[in-house]
Amino acid sequence: MGAAARSALASAGRAANEAVSLVVFLLLDALEVLLCAAYRAADYVAEGAWRPCYCSRSPSSPASAGKIVVSERGGSSKVVSMLSATRLHLEDISDTLHARPSVLATVASSASPASSGSGDSSRRRRPAGVAVHSAIVQMLRGKMGGKDGEHRPYPSPRWSDCHCANCNPADTDRLFVHVEAPPQGTAAEEQDDVLFIHGFISSSGFWTETVLPHVSPAARSRRRLFAVDLLGFGRSPKPADSLYTLREHVEMIERSVIERHGVKAFHIVAHSLGSILALALAVKYPAAVKSLTLVAPPYFPVPRGEVGTQYVLRTVAPRRVWPPIAFGASVACWYEHLSRTVSIVLCKHHRLWELAFRVFTLYRVRTYLMDGFFCHTHIASWHTLHNIICGSAGKIDKCLEVVRDQLTCVVTVYHGRDDELLPVHCSYAVKAKVPRAQVRVIDGKDHVTIVVGRQKELARELEEIWDRKRLTKGWVFEEHGMLQA
Repeated sequence: MGAAARSALASAGRAANEAVSLVVFLLLDALEVLLCAAYRAADYVAEGAWRPCYCSRSPSSPASAGKIVVSERGGSSKVVSMLSATRLHLEDISDTLHARPSVLATVASSASPASSGSGDSSRRRRPAGVAVHSAIVQMLRGKMGGKDGEHRPYPSPRWSDCHCANCNPADTDRLFVHVEAPPQGTAAEEQDDVLFIHGFISSSGFWTETVLPHVSPAARSRRRLFAVDLLGFGRSPKPADSLYTLREHVEMIERSVIERHGVKAFHIVAHSLGSILALALAVKYPAAVKSLTLVAPPYFPVPRGEVGTQYVLRTVAPRRVWPPIAFGASVACWYEHLSRTVSIVLCKHHRLWELAFRVFTLYRVRTYLMDGFFCHTHIASWHTLHNIICGSAGKIDKCLEVVRDQLTCVVTVYHGRDDELLPVHCSYAVKAKVPRAQVRVIDGKDHVTIVVGRQKELARELEEIWDRKRLTKGWVFEEHGMLQA
C-alpha cells in the first residue's frame, strides 16, 4: 500500500472516529440527564436529603445556577469564612467540576459567528469573579459539621459506596502506609527514606507488589521504604465531604509519613497523578528531597490564551470512542453520574468481582491491580481527577520552575513510548522546563507496563538514582543507549 493510500485511510479513520464519537457522546449527554434525576431521588430516599451535583449548566445569571460569585474586591464573606474554616482556598478547586459543556453546546459555540473570533466559551479566560458552585458550598457546610442547622454532614460511607473494612478504616486521620524499615541498629545518619506515590485509581500495591520486592538487601539496609494509599483510595480514609484538593492530599501525606515517622531526607518515586503530588512535596521540602523520579507525569503545557483547566480536560479526555483508553478517560472526566454508575457497579461490589476473577483464574493470578482499581469512592475519584489533574494545570509550571531554580536534587523521568493515556511528549515537556531532568523512554511499554513487567529493571535503576552523588545534566536516555539532549 502506497503512502498516499495510507494517508487517505488514516484520514477516513479519523473522520469515522469523530462522527461515531459525536453520536455516542450526544447519547451519553442525554443519559447523564436521566441519571441525574435518578440519583437525586435515590439519594433522598437513602439519605433523607437532597444532595447537590455539578451538572447544572452556566447560564447568564450565576445566581440562577445556584452559584455564589466571590469578587476579587469583596465577595461573599460567608463562603470565604467556610473556606477559611475548612482550610481550603478557591484556587484549590477546579472549575471543570461544573464547567463541562455538553457536546451540543460545544458544537453550537464553535459554529456561532459570535464565537468565531475567540473560540468556544470554555477556552476563554475567566472573568475577575470566581464562581463557587452550590455543590461546593453545601459540601463545605457538611465538612463544618452542619453547624448552621440547615445542612447535615454527608454520611460516610454513602449508600452507593462499599461498606467493607478495607474501604472504611477505623483510623480516619491518617493514610494507610506500607513501611519496610532496615534492621534495628542502623545509625540514623546513615539512613535515608524513599516515598512511593501511586497514580489515579490505584493503591500502594502498585509499588509493594512490583518494585519493592526487588529492592536489593544492600539498599534496604540503608533506607526506609514508604508506599502510601492516597486519600480516598485503597485502605486509606474516604471522607464523603472532602473536595480532594492538592492541598488536602499533600497534607495527609505529611501527617501520615513525614511527621509521623520523622522523615528528614527522602527520595520520591511517583507514577502518573502521583507525580503532581511529588512535585508539590518537593517544592514544600526543597532541602529534604534527595531525588525526584517521575513515571509518566501528566504535564501538559498550556498554550497562551487558553484556560488551563479546560485545556487539560479536553486534552486528557478528548470525547472520542477510540482508542478505548481515551473513551474511558472521557466518561470519567465529563460525566459525573455515569461515572458514579460505573463506580457503583465495580467499586461497591469489588469483593464480588475479585472473587469471580480468582475463581476464573483458578487463584493463579495476583489481583493487586484490581484492588487499586476498585477500592475507591466516586466522590474521591471525581474530585481528585478534576482538582488534581485538571486543576493543577498552572501549578505544575510553578512547581517545575522551583525544582529547576531552587532544588539541586536529581530529576529522572520515565515514560512508555506506547502510552496512549499520557503521550510521551508530557515527559519531554518536563525536560524542557527542567533542563537537567533525565528522560528515559522505553519502547513497547504503556502507562502501566512502564512499571508492571519491568519491575526488576526499574528497581535496579532506582537504586542507582538513590546512590547518585553528582548531577548529570543534559542527557536523554533511550532504550538503545544514552543520547545527549
